[in-house]
Amino acid sequence: MTTLIAFGTVEGQTRKVAEFVEKHVRAAGEEIILFDTSEPIEKPTFDGIGRVILAAPVHERRHPKPFEAFVAASREELASKSTLFLSISLKAAFPEGQQEAQDFADEMKLRTGLTPKMELLVAGAIHSDSYDYYASQVLRQVVLAGHEFDPSVRDHEFTDWEEVGSCIADFLADHATGRKDDG
Repeated sequence: MTTLIAFGTVEGQTRKVAEFVEKHVRAAGEEIILFDTSEPIEKPTFDGIGRVILAAPVHERRHPKPFEAFVAASREELASKSTLFLSISLKAAFPEGQQEAQDFADEMKLRTGLTPKMELLVAGAIHSDSYDYYASQVLRQVVLAGHEFDPSVRDHEFTDWEEVGSCIADFLADHATGRKDDG
């Protein structure tokens, strides 16, 4: 079976997540098509695709427009596939941010018509060297308000790799047994 992993990335953390997912799916004996939705190329065909894993980060309360455009344009194909959606945000890193992280995912699903079989809110990362002054202030004062943040440390990774791996294992097992979650 072939699994399509379609992702959007802004600072590189979602690419890292997609590559992690790719390793897990490949280890399960699956063929992989890895597709970066931000590349200006033709979307992949869904012929021979058994399942789809979608991954995208949240920036400024939204997932990347090219990612959302891909999902919206692929709505019919995605509806006929077993689909997992990984929504990656810093809000997902903290218990008090979980509802807002879910709201970001829900809003994207409404805009695009996506109805995944499973989804996971994934904690993102901070890549300090990619922020200008304004972005770093929004990060400190809004996104990370009330949380410890040392700006002298270049990268802060909040992603729970064990949780992502477990979700992928569950998704692969659900598909293998024919069970489908309601998302």
